[in-house]
Amino acid sequence: MLSRVALRTTRLAGRRAASSHAHAGPQIHVLEGKPTAEWLSKNSAVIEHAAHTTDLWRKISFYVMIPLTFVTVAYVRNLEAEHAAHLEHLKEENGGELPAKPDYPYLNIRRKPFPWGPNSLFYNSHVNKDMSES
Repeated sequence: MLSRVALRTTRLAGRRAASSHAHAGPQIHVLEGKPTAEWLSKNSAVIEHAAHTTDLWRKISFYVMIPLTFVTVAYVRNLEAEHAAHLEHLKEENGGELPAKPDYPYLNIRRKPFPWGPNSLFYNSHVNKDMSES
């Protein structure tokens, strides 16, 4: 069904393009002569719009996104500090080591080995279970 829709859309677009060129009339190129007043006014409007849009996005970048980045950094830092404190609490409760991770049978299913070894690409021995042991 999708191919029919795509084919129909392509066919209609081709018809529209062919019909619009047939009735377009003579084209006026600015480079061939002096630009018209209408073209100059449209061109100055485009330039003015570009300047306003550039200024808007510069303000959004400096006054919104940069402070938002610092707020996000502070939030993530506090969240990770709480997580580290929780892990330390778990270590204290279990004699200095983290409790054993459950060995579910579906955790280490591999159809073919990873090129970097049995663990994930971003393996961290402090957080992740070492799959080479199981």
